[in-house]
Amino acid sequence: MAMAALRREGRRIAAPLISPHPANLLRSSVAATEEQVFLGVRSISTQIVRNRMKSVKNIQKITKAMKMVAASKLRSIQIKTEKSRGLWQPFTALLGDLPSVDVKKSVIVTISSDKGLCGGINSAAVKTSRGIYKLTSGPEKESRYVILGEKAKAQLVRDSKKDIELVVTEVQKNPVNYTQVAVLADDILKNVEYDALRIVYNKFQSVVSFIPTISTILSPEVVEKEAEAGGTLGELDSYEIEGAETKSEVLQNLTEFQFSCVMFNAVLENACSELGARMSAMDSSSRNAGEVLDRLTLTYNRTRQASITTELIEIISGASALEG
Repeated sequence: MAMAALRREGRRIAAPLISPHPANLLRSSVAATEEQVFLGVRSISTQIVRNRMKSVKNIQKITKAMKMVAASKLRSIQIKTEKSRGLWQPFTALLGDLPSVDVKKSVIVTISSDKGLCGGINSAAVKTSRGIYKLTSGPEKESRYVILGEKAKAQLVRDSKKDIELVVTEVQKNPVNYTQVAVLADDILKNVEYDALRIVYNKFQSVVSFIPTISTILSPEVVEKEAEAGGTLGELDSYEIEGAETKSEVLQNLTEFQFSCVMFNAVLENACSELGARMSAMDSSSRNAGEVLDRLTLTYNRTRQASITTELIEIISGASALEG
């Protein structure tokens, strides 16, 4: 009897749970599930947008700070660069700058930066260097690379690793001075054989403008040969040499001093171009981050407002159902 009573009680309790319209019950349960999923996705989307806004704000702070740092460094280096231009100009007037001279051994000195986020200055220098390499290499000609900076090294090592003679990095780790560059120039001259040194760098024009430039330094033998042949260097024979030094020794000293002066100016010009390009790039990045932040703020407000509106509708509907 106890078991029969238990079965009767179970049937009585379970009877209200069995709907006479199972399809309506399924539709109502699916609708409830979809509503829960929709509300869950909405809350997750709001959180994702909030996290994205936080990330964009942090990026904008970093780009603004980098722009200010580049601007503070640019002014002092720009003054040095303008003063250094007077060093190599007398040598150019005396020994000339002949980029089209035909020689057997060319060394391409590519100057780049060690850090990125500075626009396309490094790509421009590498592209110019590759163009010079194609023009100065051939069956009876030899061209080699001397690289200053990590960025040019990373690009040239892909297709010209066997042609790289020397790599120097962290040149601009400390403030650039003539003594440092003169030691570097002396190391380059000791480690390479050349008929012409072709220095590739970016000449500073303004904060938003730079020009890929090539300066050519000829070896004393080529200078003497070009002077004997006349042309631009023919006026060298009109100068008298005082002292015990021969013409070859004088040309050797002049060429070495010319190379160090041109290198000093080229490193400063490239540093100016790097800082100017970084200022421009960081300014563009900051403005782009601001635009992205505005769009994310609008999306966040719309999502939040939709969530609030949905909750109000549910509250009002529930209150209306209770009153009815």
